[in-house]
Amino acid sequence: MQDGKQHLYVSVTHNLIEQTKNESTPFEVLLDDGQLATLQDLMKVLEDGDDYSLQRAPVPYKSADHDEGNERFTDGVTMLYTFLYDHGTPETRQAIEEMNVLPKLQDTDYDDPGYEHSPMNK
Repeated sequence: MQDGKQHLYVSVTHNLIEQTKNESTPFEVLLDDGQLATLQDLMKVLEDGDDYSLQRAPVPYKSADHDEGNERFTDGVTMLYTFLYDHGTPETRQAIEEMNVLPKLQDTDYDDPGYEHSPMNK
């Protein structure tokens, strides 16, 4: 433990934060108590989003496009992976980069030639 921080191992898929690494916890982070509380809050947002999605899933005629709950869940996933990236070990950062889940890591500049008519160039 350095500077009051501890090594923790995280699985987004299984919603786990562990003190020891295992097959289910691929992301290693170094956190103090306040940062751990933030991580737990971020994971709770995803858990709540899962509950909403489970209730909404049986509605066959409702499109998931532009669904507020879906957008909230996506924002939560982005915030969680950003947090893991910011507090992760080099191995954790590399794994998240390879997953390509954080658009900001792509360092895309939409002002470059070729993006003039892109729907992403707002």
